[in-house]
Formats: sequence, structure tokens, C-alpha cells
Amino acid sequence: MQPVLVGREKETQLLQKYLESDKSEFIAVYGRRRVGKTFFIRQVIGKNAAFSFSGMENASLATQLENFQLALQKKIGECSKSATWLSAFDQLERYLDSLGLGTKIVFIDELPWLDTARSLFVGALEHFWNSYASARNDIKLIVCGSATSWMIDKLICNRGGLHNRVTHQIEIAPFTLNEAEQYFKTYGFGYRRKEIAECYMAFGGIPYYYSLMNADESVAQNIDRLVFSRIGELRLEFQNLYRSLFKQSTGHEAVIETLATKKMGMTRKEILDTTGLNNNKAFSTVLTELEQCGFTREYTPIGDTKRDVLIQLIDPFTLFHFYFESENKNQDDHFWTNSLRSPLFKTWSGLAFEMLCLNHVEQMKIALGISGVQCRVCSWRTHKNKVKGAQIDLLIDRADQTINLCEMKFSKTEYEITKNDSENFEKKIEAFISETNTKKSVMFTMVTSFGIKRNKYSGFVQKELTLDNLF
Repeated sequence: MQPVLVGREKETQLLQKYLESDKSEFIAVYGRRRVGKTFFIRQVIGKNAAFSFSGMENASLATQLENFQLALQKKIGECSKSATWLSAFDQLERYLDSLGLGTKIVFIDELPWLDTARSLFVGALEHFWNSYASARNDIKLIVCGSATSWMIDKLICNRGGLHNRVTHQIEIAPFTLNEAEQYFKTYGFGYRRKEIAECYMAFGGIPYYYSLMNADESVAQNIDRLVFSRIGELRLEFQNLYRSLFKQSTGHEAVIETLATKKMGMTRKEILDTTGLNNNKAFSTVLTELEQCGFTREYTPIGDTKRDVLIQLIDPFTLFHFYFESENKNQDDHFWTNSLRSPLFKTWSGLAFEMLCLNHVEQMKIALGISGVQCRVCSWRTHKNKVKGAQIDLLIDRADQTINLCEMKFSKTEYEITKNDSENFEKKIEAFISETNTKKSVMFTMVTSFGIKRNKYSGFVQKELTLDNLF
């Protein structure tokens, strides 16, 4: 079937609104690699672009200019060769002037790749917008890029000639579970929610990865074929992912590899001590860029100070890589299928399910009936040795004087709370209340795949959420 746009309803409404405005617009669309930015833009604008072209990865200034010229030639026939971006945009202006009345959409894809060393591209883009497009009311300039940190720093938060010039910004985020379900239904997959969740736990909400899957194969067969097969289309995706986003990705990869070992996250000092990286501005930039691109988040554990801020990995595909791809030392083409009953899979699935919940806290709040309540999402870990190993991975600290203390358990059937579970839960709650001295009500909340099996220990749970609530 022909590709169709799934989800993105809010983003579509916004872009259409901007395209229909009565003034020129400078619209920046950003999001991580493979999330579907270009597809989204093309589906919305259709064939209505007056001019469009895309930057080329790792290409020289001369090659980028030639690519621009070839795209313009398709519109106007032969045109003179440009030696600078300033003259290239001048030719674009003359072409747009020739079109007469009506909206003129200009779409430039992979914008960060055009900003090569000594290219002066950003200055030429500034001149095009400030001296030409913004003086009119009919230019809709749409720019797009996967290097999220570049888009934010060089464009959206530009302190030079483009300062406050971007009129609108649209972030294309990974799919939610609900959008992933829409995608699989649209393209004829018969997956149940458990299978969709397992797919999400491995691939995250990245539509491109889903587009490579076959509807007549199981999730396990698809993962083996795409990731572990010698000719798998995603076999080298992890390496390409970071290197395509960051010009110097070594530091980013070192930080990510370290964070993958600590599910609650690590402090800046802990990361520095483990990686051996230098504590300087470059390291701060690495942390900022990882957060901007959606691989990590920063938060302060409840009861700690701002100096104890933790940096936490929140990207499912990265976690999947370190637990499985890096462990496939024998190059087993069916490593995923052969790992489904292994201790490795059990450990990973528990962590991946917790990450799934963390990425769907808004859905959890709706299910808890607190969507309108201001909340802080954090964790807690004991600082007293007498409560060995006491930690809580997800707390919803609410402005209505209540804290949801969440325990997340992934299982293939109803989860049965054991005597040992019950004792551990009770110790955690007692330690949390004692150490934090909280005066808020503490509500023990369990999030499981298929609910809790009723027994003499299940009454301890005050609120219960299931996988369905995350959809």
C-alpha cells in the first residue's frame, strides 16, 4: 500500500495553520534521526513546494552548492553556477520573484549538513530571510534537521542575525504506544498489545524501524532479520545513529554506554569518574546534546539537592543495543529468538518495561485521574546503609499532597505478588517515608503487563495500572 501519515494530528494541524497564515513564516521542524520528519513535511505540503532540496551528509561546500544548483535547474532550466551560498540564495530569490502571486513554500531538508566548515551558510540563510523573505507575506520557509542540538543552538536559539527569526518550531517526537498501535493496524499487522509493547521496548517509537518490519513475521522474526542477520538493515544502526547526529560522537557514546549500566541514572561526577572524560565545557556540551536529542533526561531525586541531579538514559533502542547487540559475540543470526527464555532477556525486559513506563507517564497520569495535577517525576535512593538496596525507580510527586510510589513489573501473565515481594515493598515505603520525612500521602502503585493475581498479598496495592493504560 502507499505510505500514509499515521498519528501526528496535532503537528499536522499546526503546520497547515502556519502555511495558511497571511504572512511569511520561518518554520523549524526537528527531531531525532529516523523519526519521520521529512515524511511528515512531504505528506502535509504534498507537491505544493515551490522549491525543495536536501543537504548531503559529509559533503564539501562545492558539492552542496552543486546539489542546490541541480535542484534549482529542475525548476528553471539552466542556471549559473554559484560559488557561495549568498549567490545561491540570490538565484533562489530571483526564481521565487518569477512565480507571481500566491504562497511559495521553500523546503530545505537536513539543514545542519549544509553548515560545513567555512561555508558561511548560516550567514547566507540569515540574509535570505532578513532581507528578502520576511519583507514579504507569501514565503513559507520550512527547514528540517536530525541534528537536534544544531537546530536548537544555531537556529531556534540563535544569538546572531537569526535571533528570534524562527516564527514557529515543531518537534517530531517518537511515537507513543498508542501511535505505534495505529501504525501497525494501518499497515495490516495483527500484533496484540503485548507484542507491540515488546517491539517498542526494543525499537522505541521510531517509525522508520517499524517500516522495515514484515506483517507476516512475528516480532521476534523481524528483530532477528533486521538486527542480528548478517545483512540486517539495522545491524549498524546504533553506530550510525550517534555518528550522524554528532560530529565528534566518541564522548556521547562513552556517556551513553556508562548510563546503560545504571537504570536510575548517574551524577555528573559519577559519569566523569567512570568514563575518564575531562570535566570541561566540551563535556557539558555532550550532556546537553544528549538531552536535546531525547536520549537522556535530567532530574533531581526526591530528598536530594540540585547538586545531586541525575542524568538518566531514556532511549529504548540504546538500552536494547547494550543488552543484546553487544552481547551477540558468536554472530548468531537468531540471537533474539534464542534469548527469549534467558536470564539476559528477563533482566532486559524488566528494565525496558520501566523505561516504557517512564516514557508514558502522561498516560499513567490520565489513568490515575490526575492529568490536570502538577507533578514532578523522579526517583529515590536510600543514603543509609541500614536499608540495603532500598530504591524506588518511579515516583509521581503531586501538588495535591500525594505521592504515587510506583513499582513496575513485566510478566507474560498476571503478576503474582509473593511474601518476599510484599516484605520488600513495605521496607521500601517505610525507608522512603523515614528518610524523606514527607508529610504527603504515599500511595503504593503497581504497573504490570496484565494486572495482579489476587492473593493474600495483593491487597497491599492501592492503585493498579496495566499495559493497556499505557496505550
